[in-house]
Amino acid sequence: MNDNDEIKMLAKKIDEIDRISDENWKLGLNARKKLEMEFHDRDRDKNFLKVIENEPEVYQEFYGNKKYYNTTRRSNEFIHNWIKKEVTNKVFLDYACGNGDYAFFAAEYNPAISLGFDISPVSVNNANEKAKVNNISNIRFFQADAEDTKLPNNSIDVILCSGMLHHLDLSYAFPEMRRILKPGGKILAVEALDINPLIKLYRRRTPKMRTAWESKHILSLKDVKFSRRFFELEEIKYWHVAGYVGGKFPFLLNSLEKLDLLLEKIPFIQRFAWIFTFELVKKD
Repeated sequence: MNDNDEIKMLAKKIDEIDRISDENWKLGLNARKKLEMEFHDRDRDKNFLKVIENEPEVYQEFYGNKKYYNTTRRSNEFIHNWIKKEVTNKVFLDYACGNGDYAFFAAEYNPAISLGFDISPVSVNNANEKAKVNNISNIRFFQADAEDTKLPNNSIDVILCSGMLHHLDLSYAFPEMRRILKPGGKILAVEALDINPLIKLYRRRTPKMRTAWESKHILSLKDVKFSRRFFELEEIKYWHVAGYVGGKFPFLLNSLEKLDLLLEKIPFIQRFAWIFTFELVKKD
C-alpha cells in the first residue's frame, strides 16, 4: 500500500467517525467525559467569551490564569521546533486539539496530513471553520473520545499531547495511543507538573478554571513512569521554574527567563517547574 492509499483509507475511517450522530456519540460517554465536553464547549464558546470579557470579575474567575501563559515563549518554541522536525511527510495528530492551533502549525510543514480531534464539538467546529476560511486542504478535524478514538491501528506517525493528558484516565489513554501509533512513532507530551506547592495552592484557589477531574490529575513523575509500560521514554525537559511569576509581574519576565536557563538544569530544583515535556516512542 502506498502513502496515498494509506491517507485515503484513514480519511474514509474519519468519515465513518464523523457520521456517528452527536446524540448517539454522547450516549457512549461516561459522566466524567460528558462533564469534560460541557466544560470545554463553554470554554471555547466565542459568544460566552465575548460576554464575560465585559465582566472583569467573572472573566478573572474563569480565565485569570491566561496571563501566565504569556510566559511560556521558550517552551512553545521548543514544541514548534519539535513539530517542524518530526512532521514532514508524516501523519500528524493533535490529540485533544482544542481549537486546533498545533494542527494548523503542523499543516505548514508538509505533513502527509495534519489531524486534530477533540471531545468538544464547539472546539471542532471552531477548527473546521478556520480551516475552511483559510482554504487549508491538508488538515482534518473531527470529534472523538481520546480514550477510544476509533482510529485504525498503526495509523499515526506523530502525536502531540499538549495540556490534555491530565483530562484523561491514563490507563485507557496510553494503550489507545500505543494502538494507533505506528512502530517507531513518536509522542510529545506537554503538561503541568504537580510538584510546586505555590502552583498547587493557586489551583486550589481557582476551581472554576478547570474540571474536578482535571484538578485531581495534574501529572506527576509517577505518571511518566507509568507511560513506560507502553512506550520507550526519551528526553524529559523542565520549563519555567521561576518564569511564570512574570505573568503577575511582566517587567521581571526577561530576567526570570535568564534565571530559568540555570534553574531548569539543577537536579531537584528543576522539578519545581510549572511545565514539563517528555517524548515517548513506540519501539515495536
